[in-house]
Amino acid sequence: MTSRPDRPHRPARQLPRSLAGQLFAVQVVIVAAVVAGGAVLAYLFTEQRSHDAAVRQVTAAARAVADAPGVRTAATGTDPTTVLQPYAEQVRADAGVDFVTVMDTHGIRWAHRDPAQIGRPFLGHIDRALAGHTDAETYTGTLGPSVRVVTPIVGDDGRVVGLVSAGITLDSISAGLRGPLLALTGVAAAALALGGAGTYLANARLRRHTHGMGAAELSHLYDYHQATLHSVREGLVLLDRVHRVVLCNDAARELLGLRGAVEGRPFEALGLPESLVRAVLGPQSAHDEVHLTAERVVVLNTSPIGTGLGSVVTLRDHTELQSLTGELDTVRGFADALAAQAHEAANRLHAVVSLIELGRHHEAVEFATAELALAQRLTDQVVAAVGEPVLAALLLGKAAQAAERGVDLELAPDSRIDDGVLPSGLAPRDLVTVLGNLIDNAVDAAVENAAARPEPPHVAVTARVDDGELLLRVADSGAGIDEDAAGEVFRRGWTTKQHGRGLGLALVAQTVRRNGGTVEVGRERGAVLTVRLPLARRAAR
Repeated sequence: MTSRPDRPHRPARQLPRSLAGQLFAVQVVIVAAVVAGGAVLAYLFTEQRSHDAAVRQVTAAARAVADAPGVRTAATGTDPTTVLQPYAEQVRADAGVDFVTVMDTHGIRWAHRDPAQIGRPFLGHIDRALAGHTDAETYTGTLGPSVRVVTPIVGDDGRVVGLVSAGITLDSISAGLRGPLLALTGVAAAALALGGAGTYLANARLRRHTHGMGAAELSHLYDYHQATLHSVREGLVLLDRVHRVVLCNDAARELLGLRGAVEGRPFEALGLPESLVRAVLGPQSAHDEVHLTAERVVVLNTSPIGTGLGSVVTLRDHTELQSLTGELDTVRGFADALAAQAHEAANRLHAVVSLIELGRHHEAVEFATAELALAQRLTDQVVAAVGEPVLAALLLGKAAQAAERGVDLELAPDSRIDDGVLPSGLAPRDLVTVLGNLIDNAVDAAVENAAARPEPPHVAVTARVDDGELLLRVADSGAGIDEDAAGEVFRRGWTTKQHGRGLGLALVAQTVRRNGGTVEVGRERGAVLTVRLPLARRAAR
């Protein structure tokens, strides 16, 4: 039986540590280092203070013994040990030092804590003391390492007659440090625990906000976020709680016509149409609202972010869709007009047939030719004056629609547009939007004011090339437009109709502006709107 070769062991793939975890580890190390450093510094400071206090203590004890009159007398006497040994031990006990040694100028002990050391030489340096100075040092003697002081005993004649040394062992100093050191250790441990707990709580909150992702993951997520926001076709604007722009992607910049730095600026300071600004900054969320910018038709939606964090604004471009909708409405109007004409032609045909059946052939011929001449005259007039097929078809269709509503639509005698005159940059769709909306508004105004005028309602259309420009003028027999309202005519929402949306003339103004033209409002008997579009070149967008 063959054995299968052992597969190489693959270490388990470690997941990247989260950003919160990395920060927690770093912060714990920093807190631990700060606490440890503070503890070491505090210990060194305490140790130094204990050493200095010990030096002061032994100096005071040594000077007290050396300055005592009895010590001077005994130092010059015949048996110094008998007097000095009990005195030195009494001072040692009272002063709280570990030893008090009295010696002659050669360093031979007269008094010592250990009587067996009496008569032996002192272990330490006495040169400075013999010179009349008090000398402090750390030295290892018979009792071990100690902090000691050697000071001279000066006789009445000013000569050094003996020496006194007092000291405290390092073990005694260390024993005195145990209490402060334990307290310092407890404080350091408490500070470390408190710092670690605070760091853990702060990083737990950070972990919730970052969803446990690491720095690399957050960086990649940001890159994906930016790439996605700037690649989508839908415009996106993020506002903070005070309506400053936090983010504006490329599509939103294009739809709103924004240039330069936008982030950080108030939304109301971007120079956008007032109606759009009101919709974005209003208290209510906007849902599929149609608004016009300088060159585009956009559908607006707004939604709050969280609880008072700001709002998100989305924009969809409906410029092409609105134009197609206008063309569709025109085509539908053509179809309705053709249906109405077919119905009317059927009625006329029944009238002709009835006249023939009654044997009144002459009247039948006159009726048929009169109706044919009336319809043909308008067609011939439009076709002869307007060589542009789109405009010609639009005028014929609108004339049929106006006739159905009892409005006489006539083409001015000076109208003339030859085929091929219009540049390729001037889209037929834009002509349909401009002239179609002007005629529709004029017909509506003429119908609404029909009762106020004795003559039948009518609309006059002028279409000609004038000084390098395409001139389109539409005059109606309506009530006209007040001078005070002339500046508001082309604003979205302005309308004189009871159930109107106020979008037609706003689309006219936008289309004219996009093609570098102008539109004017005048008044004769009714309203007169004049559009001029340059034929040489279009305005830079």
